[in-house]
Amino acid sequence: MNKETTLNPAELAAKEALEKVYSCIYKKKSFVLEAGAGAGKTYSLIHSLKHMLEIEGNRLLRNNQQIACITYTNIARDEIESRTDYHPVIFSATIHSFCWSIIKDFQSRLREVLPEIDKWADRLRETGEINNHTITYDIGYPRIESQKVSLGHNDVLSLTMRLLEDDKFRKIFSFRFPVIFIDEYQDTDINFIESIKKHFLDKNEGPLFGFFGDHWQKIYGTGCGKIEHDSLETIGKKANFRSCKTIVDCLNRIRPELMQEVNNPEDGSVLVFHSNAWKKERRTESHWKGDLPTDIAHQSLEETKLELLKRGWDFSQEKTKILMLTHNILAQEQGYRNIADVFPNNDSYIKKEDDYIAFFVNILEPVCIAYENKKFGQMFSYLEGDRPVIRSHKDKLEWVTHMDKLISIRKDKDIGEVIEHLKKTRYPSLPESIERDEIEINLVKSNKELDEYRKRKIARITKLKTIPYQEVIALSRFIEHKTPFATKHGVKGAEFENVLVVIGRGWSMYNFSQMLEYELIGIPRNKIDMFERNRNLFYVACSRPKKRLALVFTQELSDSAIVTLTNWFGQDSLHTLLFNATD
Repeated sequence: MNKETTLNPAELAAKEALEKVYSCIYKKKSFVLEAGAGAGKTYSLIHSLKHMLEIEGNRLLRNNQQIACITYTNIARDEIESRTDYHPVIFSATIHSFCWSIIKDFQSRLREVLPEIDKWADRLRETGEINNHTITYDIGYPRIESQKVSLGHNDVLSLTMRLLEDDKFRKIFSFRFPVIFIDEYQDTDINFIESIKKHFLDKNEGPLFGFFGDHWQKIYGTGCGKIEHDSLETIGKKANFRSCKTIVDCLNRIRPELMQEVNNPEDGSVLVFHSNAWKKERRTESHWKGDLPTDIAHQSLEETKLELLKRGWDFSQEKTKILMLTHNILAQEQGYRNIADVFPNNDSYIKKEDDYIAFFVNILEPVCIAYENKKFGQMFSYLEGDRPVIRSHKDKLEWVTHMDKLISIRKDKDIGEVIEHLKKTRYPSLPESIERDEIEINLVKSNKELDEYRKRKIARITKLKTIPYQEVIALSRFIEHKTPFATKHGVKGAEFENVLVVIGRGWSMYNFSQMLEYELIGIPRNKIDMFERNRNLFYVACSRPKKRLALVFTQELSDSAIVTLTNWFGQDSLHTLLFNATD
């Protein structure tokens, strides 16, 4: 029997897509692989890399050239390196590490163009000439020291784009990396992608680019989303190796332009619960309008879970993920209610846009956890460029004393006391932005006048510092996905046997009822971005489960939204949450 005849429809679709990728590689034609949820994008990426190694590996090795594979996370980087056997021709890195690996050797040019980069002109004006300074990139916080300039994360991208304007740099760039694959292309910085288009694709020269991803899975604000260019061939991978037929059928109704073939023909279940039967007062605040009161929303979740248990769901952490696309219940469930109340916009802390939260979650918490677990090498890796100077036994004892004190106050004191401890000890040092805010707070105490924006910011910081630091620990655990709950930032790339999605308000940029309504009646021209942002997150959440999916809406749904849900999931899947008369 011909082996190909034994392939199921999903396997045949995947094979066809991969053959089209190989054809583009052979013709040296750049391409986009659109791989819908569960299609096996990483499989295609790895096999494309292995194919490149087979046909070009030895030549690239002789020429001291590499195939770059730009990833969105360090976890993805590690997976790619492992699955390509750490081949020296493959250079796998996040976009910031990739860019820094190229520009770091152009020290003289970096010093010349740095003043052109956002905010650096002001910083350098105070410092003066940096002719002898070394430009470095370590912990991602910008600062200037006696003989060293440290770049921030965004600076690395900006400088790379600036250097790409130079013909000599582009030639070196193209020779060093004649092939560049970009994983999760839709989440790549839009300005970086535009720079690639301008300097390479528009001119039909430079490296062979392969973009692997899915523009329907763009859920981060700075991502480029869909890539379209005359010099790119678009390849759709029309397969689903994750979900059962019941769920894939729903996904195909949501996204008919990329119909997926099923690998798992078994039946599963899809259930949709809505709260339209609640006739009492709902929340009225701007971002919460139409949502249930917090206690009733929580009750709705618990009643939904009881109903799902009756239907055979297993809510152990290994089997089921609860995705909270709402903040009505989330902060209270996870133990950071007071932090949530400080910020007018939930994204400020969930996406770590606030400088204090970013420092706590990215640096301080990893340092403290590594120290407690005696993983000192790991701890110092978080302090790259900011390591304590230990020249003697006395220095070591001082460092240990400060760290032990930090661990102690972190567990039973407020955020302000943790900040004061770090200001005194500098173990670890506070970022430049926080040090600047702390100085301004003291100026306010001295009755120095500030504009309204700064006053509001300082009032927010002052309130934040009164909250027990334990809430930071809880928030960090949540953001780093160490709980059974998740928001959009814990959704991408994961899969679970069962997924319960709680959908409501509380996000400034999301209104799912409106998105469902627009799907039926048409999208206003000025709402396209809003619609796609909501649709993408909804699609990503619905495409995570292997076997069972349940949605519970705590926000009131319009009649048009109900019709859309019926069209996508079927009348039999919709259920009305009933509320007791005493509620």
